[in-house]
Amino acid sequence: MNHDELAHWSKRAADWVRDYHAGLRERPVRARSTPGETAAKLPAQPPEQPEPIADIFADFDAIVPDAMTHWQHPRFFAYFPANAAPASMLAEQLANAIAAQCMLWQTAPAATEIEQVMMRWLRDALGLGPHFTGTIHDSATTATLSAVLTMRERALDWAGNADGLSGQPRLRLYASDQTHSSVDKAARIAGIGQDNLVKVPTDAALAMDPAALDAAIRADLEAGFLPAGVVLCIGGTSVGASDRLDAAIAVARDHGLMAHVDAAWAGAAMICPEFRPLWQGVDRADSVVFNPHKWLGAQFDCAVQFLADPVDQVRTLGLRPDYLETLDQDEVVNFNEWTVPLGRRFRALKLWFTLRAYGLEGLRKRIRNHVAWAAELAEAIAALPDFEIVTAPALSLFTFRYRDSDEETAELLRRINDDGRIYLTQTRHQGQFVIRVQVGQFDCTRDDVMCVHQVLRDLA
Repeated sequence: MNHDELAHWSKRAADWVRDYHAGLRERPVRARSTPGETAAKLPAQPPEQPEPIADIFADFDAIVPDAMTHWQHPRFFAYFPANAAPASMLAEQLANAIAAQCMLWQTAPAATEIEQVMMRWLRDALGLGPHFTGTIHDSATTATLSAVLTMRERALDWAGNADGLSGQPRLRLYASDQTHSSVDKAARIAGIGQDNLVKVPTDAALAMDPAALDAAIRADLEAGFLPAGVVLCIGGTSVGASDRLDAAIAVARDHGLMAHVDAAWAGAAMICPEFRPLWQGVDRADSVVFNPHKWLGAQFDCAVQFLADPVDQVRTLGLRPDYLETLDQDEVVNFNEWTVPLGRRFRALKLWFTLRAYGLEGLRKRIRNHVAWAAELAEAIAALPDFEIVTAPALSLFTFRYRDSDEETAELLRRINDDGRIYLTQTRHQGQFVIRVQVGQFDCTRDDVMCVHQVLRDLA
């Protein structure tokens, strides 16, 4: 395949994309394939000779779409969304075509500088203080790992990277049980260990109890452990819980600890000023992550980490051998030193396109609609016989239960997802099996959201 053929097939692919999205409502949201079914349709060995692109494209059309769960389906209410606005798709095509490795300023000056400007745009859009700067990671998992590694090094006075963790004091991290499993993964990967991630009790609103946090830190100090940092959440993945940042960060500051805020989903809602009381006190955090790919329409992957001061993270993650020096230049930002991977994609381009194509007001309208429609849907479900709203809407996420029974709620969820009109997922809340509803797909409408009510009436 050459570039002339690419031009032809790119146009064909664009037509396919248009038709695919136009027909999504007619497809079941979740894939109906069985394990191994797709693999059985592929040859066991790679071809020895080139094959026509027409044949390859035809096989793609015949095999792939029906074996995919459709994340861009307007009735996808599972997990959190991984949105892909058309403007973001266009930017990704261009970034893929340029195919730059954006590890250094000199390898991608435009990518580096557009990323710097996008961080300022987003910082201001979310109402964060002007002292924050930022960078783009692949996912919030990597951003949280970067923050935890920095906590580790700061606590060890930078001895971990040089000397390793053997013989070092036992490090401790603090988070509530409402934080994402990426915090647990970061504790493991950073060498701190799962058993040293202290799950601090929460209050009736599921926010971390600041007094309990203070007590846990003091107890660890008395035991000879070394506290490293606190991870807080805004809009937790399970039921949307949020910590009281001002009080919790005050405790962290009193003990000289870093505070990282995981607002991966809910952070996007902070472009709407009326939602910002949720993260009052965020300006005192050391690190904040949110994912524009979840609720702002930027195509996955795109996770933004804001840093009050990047110096400690660069000191932790930065490594500059001779072959990565930029000669004959004043000091420039090389974002690979802010992140775990050396290699970096041109992720800032889709932010630039998306923010311009829809504007903050256009994005605010979508988020406000999603929040309002989720509240309306929760009220409608609460009025159905045998249904109970377990956790009230936190922004656009709520949970419900059927007949106060784990077994019947789980069986209902199986019927819902086999039905295909909508896609929901589950969690456990205070020991009970509950069904999550999260409204956030970029192109969903009120009718799509209220379809959940209809499906429940039909299947319950």
